[in-house]
Amino acid sequence: MASPARRAAFETILRVFEQEAYADRAFATAAKGLDERERSLAQRLAYGTVQRVRTLDFLIDGLGKRAPRTLDPPVRAALRLGAYQLAFTSGIPSHAAVNESVELVRESGLERAVGYTNAIMRRLSEGARTLAESLQEWTPREAALRYSYPDWIAETFWRELGPDDAPALMRAQNEPAETAVRVNALAVGTVEGLIDPLIPGARVVERVDEQALASGLIWPQSRGSQLAGLAVGARPGERVLDLCAAPGGKTTQLAALGAEVIAIEKHEGRSRELEENCRRLGAETVRVVNADALELPVDLGLFDRVLVDAPCSGLGVLASRPDLRWRSGPLPELQLALLRAATRHVRPGGTITYSVCTINREENEDVVTALGLEPEPLGDLWPEFAHPRHPEFLLTMPHVHRTSGFFVARLRAG
Repeated sequence: MASPARRAAFETILRVFEQEAYADRAFATAAKGLDERERSLAQRLAYGTVQRVRTLDFLIDGLGKRAPRTLDPPVRAALRLGAYQLAFTSGIPSHAAVNESVELVRESGLERAVGYTNAIMRRLSEGARTLAESLQEWTPREAALRYSYPDWIAETFWRELGPDDAPALMRAQNEPAETAVRVNALAVGTVEGLIDPLIPGARVVERVDEQALASGLIWPQSRGSQLAGLAVGARPGERVLDLCAAPGGKTTQLAALGAEVIAIEKHEGRSRELEENCRRLGAETVRVVNADALELPVDLGLFDRVLVDAPCSGLGVLASRPDLRWRSGPLPELQLALLRAATRHVRPGGTITYSVCTINREENEDVVTALGLEPEPLGDLWPEFAHPRHPEFLLTMPHVHRTSGFFVARLRAG
């Protein structure tokens, strides 16, 4: 019988690639009932396999002499899971990876496939790691195969960072993301963790304390995301409009700084989630409005500051969202439309802060340029995070700052 951890990883992989499920939701369902140790292993195997699937399919095709697309879905998922363990993990015996993948196929009722699954897994056990390590990274296409990215993302990173930093960024986003929390200034309590002196309230922790989360003492939020919230520059008593607010990390961060926040969320279910999160964190100065940010009610009035934390391709958070690289794409038209909507609700002399968790000029500098407002020099305030080509903006990068990648601009309204 396959171990509970591998069974959960297998079910997650199946749902992601055969049913287009989101990895985090599929895993949450599959991992119910697992103890902490099993859950940790299952998540590492599931997420790692999802991230590395392009490289894994190359290994299966090359060593197993079977194109994964021709296989039954359970066989494909079991081989991918086994190949990941053999090529990219340490501390897992080869025989365990082989035997468990074979057992997963058998438990799926595909007895006829057990023999060739076993044969392919044995070939992978003999050569998968060596073949994976021999892959080159001199060009975007080579690096995309070695590090398991779509070609377009590798090409984007090459264009943005060049041939030295691009592979480093790709490597960094195949490693587990940092676990960081924001200490809620509206609550009372002590939070252990590594303090970031540049980002007040940020703590890097080994794991999220569920009791502290439930009580509203902390909020899981990367340091890059927290920096974006700070860059709004909100002051006590100011009116702030948060145009894309759910689930509420930056919304409650702004409230903790003393701002009066109107938080916009288009989807009703996410609006309810946002309201609940604000209640739990004691963010009493937040009012949630269930509305489309592009068609806001006229009676909202003007604001001192507007935050547009816009939907994007997510190229700075690929480490924490393992399936995103296979489903993302740039959204510059929507981003510019949201910024133009923001200009209708900011007072003269107020500011609009634009933040996106991506590393892509098309969604970053180009969108800001198209809007035409004058940027404020954020790099003077946080030189450590200044954009390398445009220091008036901020750009955190996973391979440099060891946090999620965020682009931030603060623009002055006329």
